[in-house]
Amino acid sequence: MGTPASEPAFGLFFDLRNPEPWSRPWPEFLARSLEIARRAESLGADTLWFTEHHLFTDGHLSQPLTWLSAVAAVTTSVRLGTGILVAPLQDPRHVAEQAALVDALSGGRLELGLGPGYVEAEYAAFARSLEGRFGATERAVRRIRDLLADRVGPRPVQDPVPLWLGFQGPKNARRAGRLGVGLLSLNRQCLQPYLDGLAEAGAGPGAARMGGTVDVVVAEDPEAAWQRIRPHYAHQLRTYAQAHDPGAQVPPAALEGRLGAGRPPVSVRLSVVSPDEAVELILKRVAGLPARQVYTWASIAAMPDDLVEEHLRLFLTDVAPRVRSRLAEAAA
Repeated sequence: MGTPASEPAFGLFFDLRNPEPWSRPWPEFLARSLEIARRAESLGADTLWFTEHHLFTDGHLSQPLTWLSAVAAVTTSVRLGTGILVAPLQDPRHVAEQAALVDALSGGRLELGLGPGYVEAEYAAFARSLEGRFGATERAVRRIRDLLADRVGPRPVQDPVPLWLGFQGPKNARRAGRLGVGLLSLNRQCLQPYLDGLAEAGAGPGAARMGGTVDVVVAEDPEAAWQRIRPHYAHQLRTYAQAHDPGAQVPPAALEGRLGAGRPPVSVRLSVVSPDEAVELILKRVAGLPARQVYTWASIAAMPDDLVEEHLRLFLTDVAPRVRSRLAEAAA
């Protein structure tokens, strides 16, 4: 679904977690995940983004381009992004060939997001070192871009395939600008360094593209929804803590206790909010940024189906149109 170049595309972010004690048989879980993608498209999603991690015990998605082939086959218009694919763990030719296949299969709907990753155990699993990963990512972007332009088969529909870098922080934002790619960050401190990098590459500010996650779940009754989402979010936080420190022992009950009984304030990472609160939160987050992709979680670690459905419906049919309208009014 196209949107004017100056407006954000709104969509969802998936990690395909299937954790105990809420797990389903994998064929059922994956079929359900494809159904959520189809449902999101039917509700007006512009874009769907999929991430990469390895060694997570809950089955976290590890091969986003493979999965995007399946999503491409069951959707028709929504754009499909990797946010991000860990570039230093991949052979650039494999990435370029798979990306070309997804773009051709989808009819030209791929947004290829690449990044350095940050988990030492994942690098070790691929016999790689974290040292020098930012430079390795930059080299991979250049090589993949060259390969996509060099008739890898099947040919991608888009020329060029949109490239994004998941670089965080001002220094690396400038790198993304120098490469002339989009920046998968909504960090306001990254804007000027990113624009400076684009200028170094001979591109004007009109070439700037930023995007990223706004960590919200939208609900009619946020307090009641939070009580049900809280154990799922505690699981998610625990797995991220263990990715940073594999020896960490963080019982889910302990994390739930830290999160408290009432829903968390908007200042913490995940906010369970009403539609009105979501509109204001997103407007504040993207104000003054060249935000071209804005997406939020499709689900928090296999949270209940009825909450997923309510969240998708409210975010895509209520919140996103209102944000788009407010941004258009502000620009008029």
